[in-house]
Amino acid sequence: MQPWADEVHRALVAADVRFVGYVPDAGHKRLIELCHADKSMRAVVLTTEEEGIGLAAGAWLGGARSVLLMQSSGVGNTVNVLGLLKTCGFPLTMVVTMRGEPGEFNSWQVPMGQGTQAALETMGVKVSRASTAAEVAPLVAAALQSGEARAVLISQKVIGIKSFQEQTNQ
Repeated sequence: MQPWADEVHRALVAADVRFVGYVPDAGHKRLIELCHADKSMRAVVLTTEEEGIGLAAGAWLGGARSVLLMQSSGVGNTVNVLGLLKTCGFPLTMVVTMRGEPGEFNSWQVPMGQGTQAALETMGVKVSRASTAAEVAPLVAAALQSGEARAVLISQKVIGIKSFQEQTNQ
């Protein structure tokens, strides 16, 4: 269960977020379900994370707020297009579930997990990290209120470490 997801959804509603872009991710499962069920939001499944930057740009140009949900491995897919945030100066909140932290079973997740924060900061995104479930919603709410490009990284301690067995049973 992801109790922080309900609190984050309330923060999205309070910030009048209308578009939620995401690539399916077990770490965001509950939040994605809440966004799909919310008639005031349009949850948009993406083929790849960089499409979310375009979705956010379009929403902003149309006067709507958006948020992008992704896993840390997806941050690598966004690096080139993150330049759009700085060039055009539009706000975007990204909520990133972390992989590749201590206990990770999948070695392919480790390099981008270790480089996520640096990659985002290099592209001008301000980063905060939630190490407990109680920290997630307040950090997301603050990011939404900032009017800047912000990312909230949710530690694997919060979302749980996946095991190989869990992966083969899904």
